[in-house]
Amino acid sequence: MQLLHRLKIPRTYLPLLDVLKHYRAQDFSHDLAAGLVVGIITVPQAIAYAFLAGLPPQAGLYACLVPMVIYAVLGSSRHLVVGPVAVAALMVSAMVSEYAPKFSDAYLGITSIVCLQAGAFLWLLRVSNMGGVVNLLSHPVIVGFINAAALMIIVSQLNAFTGIAQSAAGNPFERAYDLATNVHQYNAATLNLAVASVLGLWLVQRWFVPLFRLFVPSLRDEHPVGRLGPLIVASAATLAVWGLDLSTTAGVATIGSVPSGLPGLTLPPLEWELWLQLAPGSAMIAVVAYVESFSIGTMLATRRRTRINANQELIALGAANLSAAFTGAYPVAGSFARSSVNYQSGARTPVSSLVCAAIIILTLLFFTPLFTLMPHAVLAAIVIMSISSLIDLRSFRIHWRIYPEDSITQIVTLVTVLLFGVETGLITGVALSIAFFVRQSSRPHVAVVGRVADTQHFRSTRRHSVQTLENITAVRVDENLYFANANQVESKLLKAVQRRAETRHLLLVCSAINMIDISGLEMLSRLNQNLERMGISLHLSEVKGPVMDQLEATEFLSALTGNVYFTTDQAMRELAASQ
Repeated sequence: MQLLHRLKIPRTYLPLLDVLKHYRAQDFSHDLAAGLVVGIITVPQAIAYAFLAGLPPQAGLYACLVPMVIYAVLGSSRHLVVGPVAVAALMVSAMVSEYAPKFSDAYLGITSIVCLQAGAFLWLLRVSNMGGVVNLLSHPVIVGFINAAALMIIVSQLNAFTGIAQSAAGNPFERAYDLATNVHQYNAATLNLAVASVLGLWLVQRWFVPLFRLFVPSLRDEHPVGRLGPLIVASAATLAVWGLDLSTTAGVATIGSVPSGLPGLTLPPLEWELWLQLAPGSAMIAVVAYVESFSIGTMLATRRRTRINANQELIALGAANLSAAFTGAYPVAGSFARSSVNYQSGARTPVSSLVCAAIIILTLLFFTPLFTLMPHAVLAAIVIMSISSLIDLRSFRIHWRIYPEDSITQIVTLVTVLLFGVETGLITGVALSIAFFVRQSSRPHVAVVGRVADTQHFRSTRRHSVQTLENITAVRVDENLYFANANQVESKLLKAVQRRAETRHLLLVCSAINMIDISGLEMLSRLNQNLERMGISLHLSEVKGPVMDQLEATEFLSALTGNVYFTTDQAMRELAASQ
């Protein structure tokens, strides 16, 4: 503590210090139990995701080690578990495979560059206070991308699932066609093992808790015992391969030798041209990792009525990815499955992640020989079952009823990701969502309003029975005034005046206007001049503070032919009395 004070490091940058300051003895038993459960679940998942990313199995375990510890120290979420995730693995595989063959040293070197760039990009967002840029990935874009990614991941695992060699086909449609036309090459033993693994995973997930409830009636439906499927099925499949010698007699592909020991220090290759080529993809991975992690962390924090710090998450995730770059791992993010298990297992603090890291260390030091005969088919089954829960096609129909443009954005993002890759799909989705936003805001809702009975409330004349005055036209603009809609607003305001020939006062109700840019200000000045020539005064009401600051910084208010009123009610009463 004193060292931190001398170095003038704010304690808010090290949330674990506050956790440990208030740590109680009874907290450790909960964290220990949760950490053990998460650690046991993490091992087979980490290996499976490493193969998905095109990396050797130990890289998946390395990604659960130093990055997990660093996030536990720096992260603001008490339950988020950081490590390898399927979506990041897919993005790494899609991006890096064009520069180096999978499972090679060159491939691992390139992934270290991606880690370094992703971490640096997250820190850059924090330093520049531009974390809000991730909001460009709107919900429709994320849903479309996640659905497409899930389908791509499932298709990518079908080769290992069926036991045939990986094809050189590009998009998932070509891969699926290649698999369909090579049915005769399927390895029967591998396929049977994969199908049995999927069935086993489903049975454990569906029936383990009800089975244990026969002995422990108080067991909850979300109890972590239902998440032990990957460990149980992977162990059973490995025993089957060993007992029946399936790798030799039936040609079932296995992991092979996994190096023991902790990761050593690795340095990314210093090739400037390669760094430039990887930078856009690394930035995209960083944004997706942050959005995914922040969403999961927020969801878990809400359950405990707490909150997480968005800026601190940028620091923590950036540091976690930087550490992955130097420890032979690949980009990491918050895991929904493992974080949920951590929460449901009763974890109270990030100490549970430290316990999980200890499990990974023990595995790397003593138990890697047990993975030698683990079949690729069971890893494929684990990935497919883990990722299938992310597919959400029902939202397309729901969003279509609410806002069709959102469904269009989802569909376009999904199809573009499947056909042209992750980066192109995400960029297309973001561009389309921005285009829809600009189109919507360029056609603002402009309503003529009147008084509701004898109240101080004013509503649209089209939707409500209201009172209006012949010589006063009150109009509410439900949008900011900026370059995309300034001309449209001016046209609608002039039409509203022309429809009411007796108008001598135009009252612009600004309650929904939060910002005016130069184009909007020029439009107001032009409107003020045109109305003056028509013998009509322009008045404003309910102008918000930031907008008033903008107006006061110009000469507009001195040229305004009317007045600025605090409320619409005040404006209507004073204008009516002045007649």
